[in-house]
Amino acid sequence: MGHDAPQRPQLTTLVLVPGLLCDSALWAHQTRYLAPLVECLVPDITRHDSIEGLAQAVLAQAPAHFALAGLSLGGIIAHAFMAIAPERVTQLALVATTARPDTAEQTARRQRLIGLAQQGDFDEIPRALLPTLLHPARVADPELERTVMAMAKAVGATAFIRQITAVMHRPDRRSQLAHYRVPTLVLCGREDAITPLVMAEEMAAAIPGSKLAILEECGHLATLERPQAVTALLRHWLLYV
Repeated sequence: MGHDAPQRPQLTTLVLVPGLLCDSALWAHQTRYLAPLVECLVPDITRHDSIEGLAQAVLAQAPAHFALAGLSLGGIIAHAFMAIAPERVTQLALVATTARPDTAEQTARRQRLIGLAQQGDFDEIPRALLPTLLHPARVADPELERTVMAMAKAVGATAFIRQITAVMHRPDRRSQLAHYRVPTLVLCGREDAITPLVMAEEMAAAIPGSKLAILEECGHLATLERPQAVTALLRHWLLYV
């Protein structure tokens, strides 16, 4: 028979944490095409109004050890995991996210969105956010628009207020990045208007041994805009990083 083939690294559950106003549809391509490699879990992040509360809720849904990927709010929650229970995370992927706290301008914008939701104009919010969520060339893409709007409707106004409140009050995680000790992939769309490339570069520079991947002609919702590329990068990260 000759020499035995090298053993594939043992894979664990992959927890895919969605972003603000997003659900499992955000990770549809990844859960479908990574399923042969790893069990995929997309947790509920709608029931708490603090990052720590959301992180604890996801930890309660997750197995003892898992690979972790988070997009936007999901990445912010992932940073909380690395503060609360880093021993449970075997690998980390930070997609279209940041380690920085909110600026005063961002908080003011979010408070205006909360006001819209509270006065019954929630349906206006995802449509108004589309130009910042997607690459300019994809804003008019009807399939992407339908997906974004459907996810927002599924999350709903009450959970949106909880989520955005959590985002507004998130802590500054930059000082903890140097302490991460797991294989880490940082992904960002080059044209991401919400968490610009400089924020990804900042995280990648601070996390020991991390890899930075930049998706060309891509905005904030990378898993929807460039699904094949994101899945390929996550596959490589799961197997080889």
